[in-house]
Amino acid sequence: MSTGAVVLAAGHGTRMRSRLPKVLHPIAGRPMILWALDALHAVDPEKVVVVLGPEGDEVKPSLPAGMQTALQEVRDGTGGATRIGLEALDPAVDTVVVMCGDTPLVDPALVDALISDHVHSGRAATMVTAILPDGGAYGRVVRDHHGVRVVEAKDAHPDELEIREINAGLFAFNRSALAEALGKVTADNAQGELYLPDALTLIEGEVGALVAPDASVVQGVNTRVHLAECEAAIQDRLRYALLESGVTMPDPSRVLVDAGVTVGQDTVLWPGTVLRGATAIGEGCTIGPDVVMMDATVGDDTTVVSAHVLSSTIGNRCQVGPFAYLRPGVTMADGSKAGTYVEMKNTTLGEKSKVPHLSYIGDAEVGSDTNIGAGNITANYDGFRKHRTTVGDGVKTGSDCVLVAPVTIGDRAMTGAGSIITGDVPEGALGIARARQQNIEGFTDKAEAKAKRAAADDSGAH
Repeated sequence: MSTGAVVLAAGHGTRMRSRLPKVLHPIAGRPMILWALDALHAVDPEKVVVVLGPEGDEVKPSLPAGMQTALQEVRDGTGGATRIGLEALDPAVDTVVVMCGDTPLVDPALVDALISDHVHSGRAATMVTAILPDGGAYGRVVRDHHGVRVVEAKDAHPDELEIREINAGLFAFNRSALAEALGKVTADNAQGELYLPDALTLIEGEVGALVAPDASVVQGVNTRVHLAECEAAIQDRLRYALLESGVTMPDPSRVLVDAGVTVGQDTVLWPGTVLRGATAIGEGCTIGPDVVMMDATVGDDTTVVSAHVLSSTIGNRCQVGPFAYLRPGVTMADGSKAGTYVEMKNTTLGEKSKVPHLSYIGDAEVGSDTNIGAGNITANYDGFRKHRTTVGDGVKTGSDCVLVAPVTIGDRAMTGAGSIITGDVPEGALGIARARQQNIEGFTDKAEAKAKRAAADDSGAH
């Protein structure tokens, strides 16, 4: 039996108070609609149609490649959206799944159970429900001699509002029965919209309900509070998966990870660690406390403490931080170090090379076994263009040096402390560029005496 799916992608929500379409609000680094679409993987539908409103041009780029969309030009409710989505499905599809794009916690296992229950029962429609302590703004599920139906909260009587079983917004239908019922649905309700649940009372055939074993998985997002609650739930899932894979977190609640993050066995994630984008961390690392990484790659047995690492690659057995900032384009070879208050960008740091503290290294190529002294700066910008600095193998730069690019420091060369290097330093040479020191004997005594005389003159004048 073939299965198709219609996803109702909610757009701008006034309760979200945002210019961003609701389904594009990120959860663990992904638009929430992608979490909803993930729930369909278990049933592998022949086709998925995402129904979009006027904000569709904003939503489309975030959808998986090849995903079919349909436009709901007039927002006339979930019934109208389903009708549009149904028209885009192949007529040969027997079973149609309808779900909302703002339900990011839906479990693929629940969708699989819904399809199985629906198909084996031979019903015309099966809906998923959940039992909540307070039904809030959800539609209430009414079970009586007429069968199973949904009453929207705004249309419900006071006694119906006491019902704790709610509509989860996830349905399975016989396609032909659904199409016929949708043709009979009217907008005779408080919202003046076509409600999809109204089709349940008009459909020809049996209507059943499957109660979700975990009510949290059907939570929808209508406010920033709901968004935060769903973020917390998905973070729990992601952290649990990492813990099960062999990652240590002394305080998991203080670690945040995006969906695309991978972490190797025996790595420790300390509190304050935030791993975003496509960050990949190897085995046996120590990350944190207070580390933010975005699209970073880290090898094995590396330590990163109190640092920001953006779109950079760190090798094996490296040290980063504390208080280091790796901007995009940094590559640290095995055994290298970027230490305290070090900023680097668009730079390659060679094997076992060190930038221990208080330095800015930008647009540079640093060889292996090189030590960059404290307070070094590569002056890479002349006010118009960026230039590169090349530092060879086995180099030792003195403290408080400025390397004015473009400049090359040869292998095994040295620079004197306090030098401003504007020309190349040959291999094995010492480059010094500073004024000769001059000592003026007795300067302090003379200066103090002069100051006292000036003060006395001022006092006498008054």
